[in-house]
Amino acid sequence: MSDLDDLRTKYLTAVNEAADEATLESARVAAVGKKGEVALKMRELGKMTPEERQTAGPALNALKDEINAAISAKKAALGDAILNERLATEWLDVSLPPRPRAQGTLHPVSVVTEEVTAIFADMGFEVKEGAQIEDDWHNFDALNIVPEHPARAEMDTFYMAPKADGTRHVLRTHTSPVQIRTLEAEGAPVRFIAPGRVYRSDYDQTHTPMFHQVEGMAIDKSITMANLKWTLEEFVKAFFEVDNVELRFRASHFPFTEPSAEVDIRCSWDKGVLKVGEGDDWLEILGSGMVHPKVLSNCNIDPDQWQGFAFGVGIDRIAMLKYGIPDLRGFFESDLRWLRHYGFRALDVPTLHGGLSA
Repeated sequence: MSDLDDLRTKYLTAVNEAADEATLESARVAAVGKKGEVALKMRELGKMTPEERQTAGPALNALKDEINAAISAKKAALGDAILNERLATEWLDVSLPPRPRAQGTLHPVSVVTEEVTAIFADMGFEVKEGAQIEDDWHNFDALNIVPEHPARAEMDTFYMAPKADGTRHVLRTHTSPVQIRTLEAEGAPVRFIAPGRVYRSDYDQTHTPMFHQVEGMAIDKSITMANLKWTLEEFVKAFFEVDNVELRFRASHFPFTEPSAEVDIRCSWDKGVLKVGEGDDWLEILGSGMVHPKVLSNCNIDPDQWQGFAFGVGIDRIAMLKYGIPDLRGFFESDLRWLRHYGFRALDVPTLHGGLSA
């Protein structure tokens, strides 16, 4: 049995002196692996007499268990050493002050776009997007805007240089081309909103050459102005977070809707703060109407079978109203002081159940 004592001394020493897990694993394989010395010794039991096996068998099992126990203990010790070394370098002083608030903030346009999207998504509207450079057909002609219409004048619209064939493109003046392309591609019925940037040649306290707009459309076989009125009432209540709202529809004219209506909300101004749903004042917020039959025909949709409503609202404008921003030009001046004042924290994601501006 002296050879077993030699094996015990050899491998317990190797285990004890292992400096890392790789060295320890090598010692384990050499001692108790399938081809290790202890395993080879156990294979010799078959050549022994029964009397010899009664002595050698328990001794070999005891040696194997002892080496395995030493290996487990050493592995745990190495793990503790690694952890202690890591803790020594990765420490946290709990007495330190908290981290300052992140400097980045979300722009009001981004937040209001998310608010509007959340409201209409709850009403079953999809979100569609499109190119910001459009051709005359999708931006004007398909929308029943005749060539002599003032909106097509070069003093109001940003045109690209004409192509060789005489056609020209334009920075879209509204997101209505998204409606045309969606109707062309999907037909009816549809229900969606189209938010995005639009461009018009204007610049003052309430107008900028580039601004943001969201338009909505619903086409089906039995849609009426009553559906439009309900949709807009629910939108205004949810957006301004009020329980009651009163809308006033004033007859107007848009080439792509008939009948057309400007929509006002009852409100009051208290020390410059807008209060929606109360007071004796009225404030215009958007334009709307029933989709013109010619628009449907231009998109290969039979106006005798289908009808629907459309509306458009300026995202920048309703952001100004809701959050008390006095000048539209501030949205585009890249003034970090302005954004720190009016901006929103990055994790303030608008939801209807949690409150849009909670």
